[in-house]
Amino acid sequence: MRDIVINTGPIIATVAATGSLEWLPSLYGRIIIPYEVVQEIEAGGPGNPEILSLRAIWERVQIGREKTGLDAALLRELDPGEASVICSASLKGIDTVAIDEKAGRRIARIRGLNVTGSLGMLLKAKQHGMITSLGDCISRMRSHGIWISADLIADSLRQAKEA
Repeated sequence: MRDIVINTGPIIATVAATGSLEWLPSLYGRIIIPYEVVQEIEAGGPGNPEILSLRAIWERVQIGREKTGLDAALLRELDPGEASVICSASLKGIDTVAIDEKAGRRIARIRGLNVTGSLGMLLKAKQHGMITSLGDCISRMRSHGIWISADLIADSLRQAKEA
């Protein structure tokens, strides 16, 4: 199983899609959530669904307890969450990151990282029988205001054999 470092966007989107993160540890080896990502999620308040979902899997993920030594060049182009994901992956020798934002994905690829996102994680969950319908997950994400391009939806549904 691949290790992964996950950014804020994919956590928010997958919780909107599935209601929890309980399935996540079954898909990946080590799951790293950097300090800066935890701070972004905690900004939503103590009872937000993302914090509750993270707490449910707390013992099965590595949560950053202190600030990541962020690369100043990354911070000029990315927010602290995305920058910390890329830095953490490099520091821990992890080659896969989950980032939804276009700029973060581009820079992660330039730095030699494999990139997935919310839909990639959900597609993997579907392929492993952890969710039954990617289309239903996409509908729930969209009902929570998460924007996904029509092309990406069509491609994802085709890969999930739901098109």
